[in-house]
Amino acid sequence: MAEAVANVARRINATVEEGKDHLDLSNCQLISFPDGVFKVLKNVSENIRTITLADNEMKAISSKFFSTFTQLRELDLHGNILTKLPDSVEEMEHLTSINLANNKFSSFPDKLTEIATLERINLEGNCITEIPVEKLSAMPAMKWLNVKLNPLDPDTQSALKSLHKFDVLSTTES
Repeated sequence: MAEAVANVARRINATVEEGKDHLDLSNCQLISFPDGVFKVLKNVSENIRTITLADNEMKAISSKFFSTFTQLRELDLHGNILTKLPDSVEEMEHLTSINLANNKFSSFPDKLTEIATLERINLEGNCITEIPVEKLSAMPAMKWLNVKLNPLDPDTQSALKSLHKFDVLSTTES
């Protein structure tokens, strides 16, 4: 455990000291985003454009995360055990890509459809049965959606097949 904490501290310090625009905390055995990180990154949070929290053990992500990293463009949360996102995710005015693959979502995170800049959503390998196809098709920047390996209901599958506004990857492709 101490090694995991030291690893997180090293990565955060490198981001701050080197003025990086990305923070990679993947494979750090995190169960949540460490509160102390908010304090350490307070002065540089506006510069962070990409955060990778992949392959951890996170069950939730706080509203504070989204209100702190307001300039975020890409967020990678794949390989965790998330079941939902806080409503504050809709405040991510610059987010273009979110990777939520291989988590435990049973429903589509609806607030994602309210992010006008969002271009790419990866929800592969979750437990989602329904997708808000109409809301997705109304998203102005949307280019790519991956919903492979989800138990989508037949109505959702056929609605996705008729979407031509952006690329859809699903298990029903022939």
